[in-house]
Amino acid sequence: MPRMTVNNRPIEFDLDPDMPLLYALREAANLTGTKSCGGGDCVGACMVLVDGTALRSCRITIAEAEGRFITTIEGLSRDRSHPVQQALVADQAIQCGYCTPGITIAAAALLQRNVSPTKEDIEAAITNMCRCGVYPRLVEAIQRAGRVTQRSESISAAPAPGISAEDAAETVPALRVPSDAEAPEGE
Repeated sequence: MPRMTVNNRPIEFDLDPDMPLLYALREAANLTGTKSCGGGDCVGACMVLVDGTALRSCRITIAEAEGRFITTIEGLSRDRSHPVQQALVADQAIQCGYCTPGITIAAAALLQRNVSPTKEDIEAAITNMCRCGVYPRLVEAIQRAGRVTQRSESISAAPAPGISAEDAAETVPALRVPSDAEAPEGE
């Protein structure tokens, strides 16, 4: 039974050692933030960090992951405070969101190696496909995340998950909670 550390927790999979890591994470560990890419036609949505290196989890078996440290999108930052997550939101570099976990993981790995990446560095490191076409904003968001990592810039963070609608509206003025008088009939 393959053993590894996933999001800083030891885990042992009682599964076929030839199973792709992607399916073990999604189906057995219930870590569904890592997305399926299409069974071999990988576009990078399945990206995870394996010992700090961004790898496509559909292309590595759990046997190959044995003894390694795996970080999924859920383990990168539970409260979405990682600079890449914050910059992607701030720079509106997210559309449908399907590719976002893989791009976020690949960008985090890049910034671990290089906190001041050029456009060319980013294009070489982020080979993920995004059908929504966020690429121009993506470059700026990753460079901004690098500046945040270096503490030369800050980002006003989005509300943390689980915040009440009323508290979110106070934090982010564009959000508004309708009053009882404005609520649609039947509610």
